[in-house]
Amino acid sequence: MKRKSVVRNPWAWVPSLYVAEGIPYVMAVTVSVVLYKRLGISNADIALYTSWLYLPWVIKPFWSPFVDLFRTKRYWILLMQLLLGASLACIAFTLPTSRFFQYTLAFFWLMAFSSATHDIAADGFYMLGLTDDLQAAFSGVRTTFYRIATIGTKGGLVVFAGHLEASGKDIPTAWSVTLFLAAAAFAALFLYHFFILPCPAPDRPVSRAPSTSLRSKFLTPFALYFRKKGIFAILAFFLFYRFAETQLVKLIVPFLLDPRSKGGLGLTTSEVGIIYGTVGVIALMLGGLLGGYVIYRNGLKFWIWVMVCVMHLPDLVFVFLSQAMPENLYVINLCVAVEQFGYGFGFTAYTMFMIMVSEGEYKTVNYAISTGIMALGMMLPAMFSGWLQEQLGYPNYFLWVMAATIPGFIVTALVKIDPAYGKKKK
Repeated sequence: MKRKSVVRNPWAWVPSLYVAEGIPYVMAVTVSVVLYKRLGISNADIALYTSWLYLPWVIKPFWSPFVDLFRTKRYWILLMQLLLGASLACIAFTLPTSRFFQYTLAFFWLMAFSSATHDIAADGFYMLGLTDDLQAAFSGVRTTFYRIATIGTKGGLVVFAGHLEASGKDIPTAWSVTLFLAAAAFAALFLYHFFILPCPAPDRPVSRAPSTSLRSKFLTPFALYFRKKGIFAILAFFLFYRFAETQLVKLIVPFLLDPRSKGGLGLTTSEVGIIYGTVGVIALMLGGLLGGYVIYRNGLKFWIWVMVCVMHLPDLVFVFLSQAMPENLYVINLCVAVEQFGYGFGFTAYTMFMIMVSEGEYKTVNYAISTGIMALGMMLPAMFSGWLQEQLGYPNYFLWVMAATIPGFIVTALVKIDPAYGKKKK
């Protein structure tokens, strides 16, 4: 039976779809760090094992054609949202057990694979469900609501867990209650999308000619991608533009939470939720919005060198924090906000470059490949960042992070960008 095409106002589903895309990613790669730090896991183990959670985003290009070839994007979105809610509930169930680290990591892996698959389907659905002009009009909306999901997760949930800890609940119980709340939110998102997501006519499995083998259909997009002109410079940019930030991001939360006797700032869980998860994310969002606006005005090539500087130089605030060890929360808030604003502003260049590289016949798969390479560039340096910090101590580690910004400048000099790319048409 042919499915009836349903068209809905994009405001009814684009914001909620990207909230659903943002929550599990932040849970897997950021909130897991806070959780394990509160449960007494070492920095080395936290960095190593939570960095492995990037792997599904690294390898998602290999199954992105599968999402194209079988069933609809709408089907995959709903199925993955069910699995994501279930994985959150399972983490909550297993937190109070004696082998919580092994069990919760397994369910974080399920969450990460489900989230990566959801990303493929949601991004493809966005392009199928909206016309070109609406895609452009809602590009800022999807980013904004993704960031709102980040605030609600990295900020709201962490603050809520901190309040439960402060009220006398033990840490596993406080976080179990918090994760059950997140699972309930995902169940609500699934039900909402089941009834509200449109059924656009183009959302159907990709047709395949009888003479074309399934293997050929899978391999062709990859072959074309890696034959792109300047592919080695492109790969270097994807892998090393964020080389320093990748090593910084895994240690920000442990640095904020660790007691001063260990070189940290000794903040509470709730304070970290406010400073890093709320103020920091708002600054990150503002930096991203400004970055998008200036590229729209003058083009990516015009702003690329400003963006690489604004992204990397504010990492110096953590050198200051680790050396001066201020106790004033306003100073700490300001420093984190400055660094996160710079990251948001500079990351816009990275996002636009990925979109530019992904243009072509297989746009969805190309973008999945680009984001997979991006995730690899995040995963590998982050895996050993905790061990390195334990060897160097926080002050020397943040000096190392500043040295690690150098590759970002080198790869920026290697890539070629059309001066008109991203610039508004007159």
